[in-house]
Amino acid sequence: MTTELRIQTVSDDKRRFMDLLLIGDEQESMIDRYLDRGTLYVGTMAGVAVCVCVVTRESSDTVEIKNIAVHPEYRRRCIGHRMLGFIEMVYKGHNIQLGTGETPSTLRFYRKAGYEYSHRIEGFFTTNYDHPIIEEGVVLSDMIYLVKKCSSSS
Repeated sequence: MTTELRIQTVSDDKRRFMDLLLIGDEQESMIDRYLDRGTLYVGTMAGVAVCVCVVTRESSDTVEIKNIAVHPEYRRRCIGHRMLGFIEMVYKGHNIQLGTGETPSTLRFYRKAGYEYSHRIEGFFTTNYDHPIIEEGVVLSDMIYLVKKCSSSS
């Protein structure tokens, strides 16, 4: 039995989703840099929060996905892709950018969704985090920026 994913904007007490946010960005002080100025989207299934996404406006035509995460028990169900598709629909006509580590599965996920390499910020993770960030056995150093233009036509 599949349950429908319901995505809503949350504007009050965003920190109550910190456990999910920490899956996408594992240092709370980094989340604090963007959570209040960003729009928080929460996906629920049967009333349970299963995914989150924080989007910030960077300019009149560009938004940035600062955090996107799916609870481990709900992975491999296309929830991340559905959240990404929802964000792309909400921000039609905008450039959507995001920064991520150089983890093969993560880069594959975004490339499959149509995101392309933009640039990198060297040493981002080693400079901004108080501990090594390790994903899939890879110690992250550089932030890789990807971008997608979400056209206003269907």
